[in-house]
Order: sequence, then C-alpha cells, then structure tokens
Amino acid sequence: MAEIKRIGVLTSGGDAPGMNAAVRAVVRGALAFDVECIGIKRGWNGLINNDFIKMDSISVSHILSSGGTALYTARSEEFMTEKGRQKAAANCKLLGLDGVIAIGGDGTFRGALELSRLGIPVIGIPATIDNDIGCTHYTIGFDTACNTAIECIDKLRDTMQAHERCSIVEVMGRNAGYLALYVGIAVGATAVLVPEIEWDLQKDVIEKIRNARIVGHTHFMIVVAEGAGKAYKIGEQIRQEIGLDPRVTVLGHIQRGGTPSARDRECATRMGYHAVKALTEGRNNIIIATRSGNMVELPIEEALQMKKSLQMERYEVMEAMASYRH
Repeated sequence: MAEIKRIGVLTSGGDAPGMNAAVRAVVRGALAFDVECIGIKRGWNGLINNDFIKMDSISVSHILSSGGTALYTARSEEFMTEKGRQKAAANCKLLGLDGVIAIGGDGTFRGALELSRLGIPVIGIPATIDNDIGCTHYTIGFDTACNTAIECIDKLRDTMQAHERCSIVEVMGRNAGYLALYVGIAVGATAVLVPEIEWDLQKDVIEKIRNARIVGHTHFMIVVAEGAGKAYKIGEQIRQEIGLDPRVTVLGHIQRGGTPSARDRECATRMGYHAVKALTEGRNNIIIATRSGNMVELPIEEALQMKKSLQMERYEVMEAMASYRH
C-alpha cells in the first residue's frame, strides 16, 4: 500500500449548503493523518488549469457555517473530453497528489470515475440539495434546502391566508421529487406534484382545492417540483378551471444558499473525515454514502448504477393529510 502524503479536494456541479463543512473536514482530517491537502478551485476545470491553493487548518477556519463553497464550483466541458481528462491527470501527477476527494453529485462522480481510469485514486462525497443520488440515503445540503423552502412557504402562507388566495410554489427537483414531497408534508400543502408520479390536474389539484374549500379552507398551497410541471402553466390552468387567481412563486436558487443546518454540517464533517481515512488506509475509487445513519463505502461504478425510488410511504402520508374528507 502506497503511503499517502498529499491529496486534493474539490467541489463540483451545483453548490449545496454543507460543502464547506466537507472541505473543512477533508483538510483537518488530512492534517490529523499527517497528509498535506491541496484545494482545487472551480472543480474539474481547476484541475485542468492548475487553479489550486495549499490548505491548512487556518484556511478552513470559520467556513463551517457558510453556504456556497470556498473552493468555488464550475461545470467543465473540457473535462468531458479525453484530452481534458489527460491534462487533469497529468496535473495530479505534477502536484504529487496521491488521491482526489470530489464533493458533488452524479456528474462529479462520473468525472471522478474517468479520472480513476487514468490511474488517479479518487473518493466521492455526495452533496446535492435534490437528495437524488441512488447509492446514499442522504446527501449534503438536502436538509438546509428543505428548511429554506419551508421558511419561505410559511411566510407565503401568511399573506395567502390574509387574502384568501391560492399559492403555487415551484421548488427544485428536475428529475426527483424528494425535496417537494418532504417540504409539502412539512408545510401541510393542499397538493404536491412530483416528476416520479404522473398526475392529473382534475384529480390531484382541482378536486383537492374544491374539497378543501367545502370543509372551510379559504387558502390553498400547491407545491410543485420543477420537473413535474411549470408552476405558471399550472396556475393558469387553475384559473381557467375554477376561477381562482393563483399567485406563483419560483424559489429557484435561494434554496441553494444559506447557513447549513446542524444535520448538514454534521453529516458533511463525518463524510469528509471518512473519505480521508479511507484514502490513508488504501481504499479508493469509492463513494462515501450513508445507510441508516452509518457511513458506508461503495465502488464508484456500482454506485453510479444505483437508482433511488420515491419513498411511497411519504407520498401516502401526504395524500392522507390532503384528503379533506367531509
């Protein structure tokens, strides 16, 4: 087993609250094992262009509570080419990196897999607010994004109640409805629309609004994952069907920002430390995942083939809470 003397860490893809906590854990974890740590800026793009900084305990002080990523993030078209990956691998060797820890989502892990095929040991840490990575029960950033969306919707509900209106809120989730479903349950939504389940406007929206009105509700909250349909179009359909004047709010990138929650900080810290420990013990080309609260290691190729299905128990709960029987 080769001795690990120097490693690199990067963040890639969409930012997620808690990424900084993971970077901090990697740096301080490396120092605990007497390993140098190089911070690679702007993801795979930075690895290609030698955009890096030497990191120590002081350089990661006070980033634990910050959203975004101190190392910045970017999407790299050049890294998608063989020439770009060869250049990145060459720079790893030039810097003397004995491994690279990549923090991000599926796209980040696919990049890590390609780098590993060029002889660079890699480890992935899952961070995405969508919580849609198949190999892990939890991804860094999901809890904070949920809390942000819930806080925004609670404030919207105050004004919707005052004006007796219908509100449609579009949350992130292009291919996955975990965020929408979790938030919808937490705010007591009238209806939740997710991309995994085909929905019918009359049955899943109009009838729920109608039944809620019959039992005495005067304001209605519809939560839509961006991949399930466009909120403005749904609002127009509601207006045409039952004459309400819905107000549409697209939360957008506000869900990515903000101070990470305790859960995201703690999970990111454990994942970061576990990734460094695995490298120093000779285990690489893996993803650090969570299963029932425990850290597990999965080969990248195997992990990338895993799919995550929507939790139907949660969907059943949401449907029951929004039945409005009378």
